[in-house]
Amino acid sequence: MRISVVLPAKNESEGLVRTLPALKQVLPEAEIIVVDDGSTDDTAAVARDAGARVLSSPYSMGNGAAIKRGARAAGGEVIVFMDADGQHDPAHIPLLLERIRAGYDMAVGARDGSGQANLHRGLANRLYNTLASWMTGHRILDLTSGFRAVRAERFREFLHLLPNGFSYPTTSTMAFFRSAYPVAYVPIDVARRVGTNSHIRPLRDGIRFLLIIFKIATLYSPLKLFAPTSAGFAALGLGHYAWTFWHYGRFTNMSALLWSAAVIVFLIGLISEQITSLTYVRERD
Repeated sequence: MRISVVLPAKNESEGLVRTLPALKQVLPEAEIIVVDDGSTDDTAAVARDAGARVLSSPYSMGNGAAIKRGARAAGGEVIVFMDADGQHDPAHIPLLLERIRAGYDMAVGARDGSGQANLHRGLANRLYNTLASWMTGHRILDLTSGFRAVRAERFREFLHLLPNGFSYPTTSTMAFFRSAYPVAYVPIDVARRVGTNSHIRPLRDGIRFLLIIFKIATLYSPLKLFAPTSAGFAALGLGHYAWTFWHYGRFTNMSALLWSAAVIVFLIGLISEQITSLTYVRERD
């Protein structure tokens, strides 16, 4: 089984100094690809000196874009994605590959609570996991982990769905579940990242987290989001009608508006479900 390792990197020269030698020791025969996402430091030089293949971008295109470029260029049957900042231990890669050999199409390194960057992200990731588990009917231990091994052929089916920015782990995981490709989770420990610390902005990241939650729902099974919302509007309409009938003995415009909203939301969900199904139809020769 030929293995390719893809590391998206932006100004991660310090992390690569530690990660690449350890990676070479664990997988000496593997193809190692560092996707330099418009770095302004010597990330590309460090990667080349360590014997990695470097794909450089003239400007930053985003983490997801780096993942897509690396996946297209990888020659292995299995691709391992990991961060270049030193958080992911290459010694855990054989654990992921064991699950691939066991018949899974994707194996994800699942972090525990201590592996989260901070309380804010830890709570957000817990919310993601809960929502995604409900949507898929499978227990998802870490929806946003970027440390994973995938069968290359399967992963490339969904490159058109992956965003150029963050949340490629979310999108790819939900796509695999939607297409009935088996996914396994392997508990791992992660270290603190090397180099510049990430900065969390509550308002910006709060909005982004909310959008990701809605994206998870609409990406996998829109009716699971729209049907309860529709039922909620219908229940409000019924309650408002009962109240106005009891007090005034008449049917009001607000009740009609709420019931109309229930019908419209349900129909939008039905159409979204059909569009989602078409999105996952695999083209055949």
